[in-house]
Amino acid sequence: MRLAVAALLACFLAGTAFAKLPALSDEAKTKAADAAAKSAWTDKVGLYEVCQAMDRSAEVYRANAKAAGKEVPAPIAVPPCTSPGLYTAPAVAKPLEASGAHSPPEMATSPPSSKATSAEITGKRK
Repeated sequence: MRLAVAALLACFLAGTAFAKLPALSDEAKTKAADAAAKSAWTDKVGLYEVCQAMDRSAEVYRANAKAAGKEVPAPIAVPPCTSPGLYTAPAVAKPLEASGAHSPPEMATSPPSSKATSAEITGKRK
């Protein structure tokens, strides 16, 4: 009896396991991309701090070895630690308006209206 109930329960749960989730919205995709970029930057900062700590510990080891009168081996040439810099959020493109009736999202380079005719602006004759 228990085996039959367990099998029936497994069948019901298997149906929900194969259900398809809805697609992510654009806002959720943007947040996920921002979180991934921030996580990658945090990893780079962590590696930079570990590199600095390793350099400091090597300097302390060499200083202590010299103070104790031990022979200090020549340092191994390694690339210097590189700082990842400040975190900059990825640029997010603003969506265009659906109707297209409003101004374009880029900065205006000329006044919105002028006295020139369409033919003068485009350089074509009618």
